Amino acid sequence: MNLPNKLTVIRFFMIPLCMACILFPIGEADILWRLLAAAVFGIASLTDYIDGHIARKYGLITDLGKFLDPLADKLLVFGVFIALTVKYQSDPVFSVVFVWVIFIVILREFTVTSLRMICAQKAGAVLAARWLGKCKTVSQMVCIFILLLEDLFPFGSYHILSYVSLAVVVVLTVWSGLDYLHLYLPLLDREA
Repeated sequence: MNLPNKLTVIRFFMIPLCMACILFPIGEADILWRLLAAAVFGIASLTDYIDGHIARKYGLITDLGKFLDPLADKLLVFGVFIALTVKYQSDPVFSVVFVWVIFIVILREFTVTSLRMICAQKAGAVLAARWLGKCKTVSQMVCIFILLLEDLFPFGSYHILSYVSLAVVVVLTVWSGLDYLHLYLPLLDREA
């Protein structure tokens, strides 16, 4: 349990705190809680960058870290997306678009996670995150910041930036998922 892995574990504990900040208030206090949720999410996202940087710089990459880090990323994104789904349920058009995006994100994550587990079992290898997967994660994090903060700006209620960022998330999510399938499915065929 080295420093990068400890930072990853801290990220797990920040997930329910961020969700509570999104879900807790409604009304005038909503602005304060959105800012607090964005701050908690920002700190959690920063720990993702820091733990990876420390692990690579000091040679502290472990199989546990390769497993925990993407899991923490997924749970952070899922938790915040679920909380935002509840938050935006009164907007019929946006909530429908948002639910479909979340479905695509969850489908990709379950597919890639299953593929990782099968490869770990058959080939004895833990699959580290790929470059496209990291781009996908960054796009999701940027999207979440936009979803949390867009309503605080003029014309934010139209969700223009949110729609654009959700489209980017869908493209990178599908593309990175296909990248994993293309790379690792042949490996499973050879192992079988």
